[in-house]
Amino acid sequence: MAGFTKFEEIEAWKKARELCVLIYKITLKDKFSKDFSLKDQIKRSSGSVMDNIAEGFERGEKKEFIQFLYISKSSSAETKSQLYRALDYEYINKEEFEICYEKCNECAKIIAGLINYLKSSEIKGPKYL
Repeated sequence: MAGFTKFEEIEAWKKARELCVLIYKITLKDKFSKDFSLKDQIKRSSGSVMDNIAEGFERGEKKEFIQFLYISKSSSAETKSQLYRALDYEYINKEEFEICYEKCNECAKIIAGLINYLKSSEIKGPKYL
């Protein structure tokens, strides 16, 4: 779909994977690592960014893929909100916040571009080839 043969080729998924690694690393910090609830929540929401891209792609149909891309984009916003809590609780510093926040924005922008591309394309999905 959209010139991809597997989800690992999708730029949005690659960037979301980078986000997951960043989030994982900041949650290893001493105070953050002890807040099991927030740590788990932010790891799940950042993972949802990449996982929904993969799952939507594998559905093989454009309309469903777009729906999962919207969920992925929303998970990026959820991760940003949780980053504010981590900053407010002093689990991360301003620089770490900004790096992760910008990666969330980058993911969301690429996902939005993919959504717009798919909406305007004639591609229906591999099911219809």
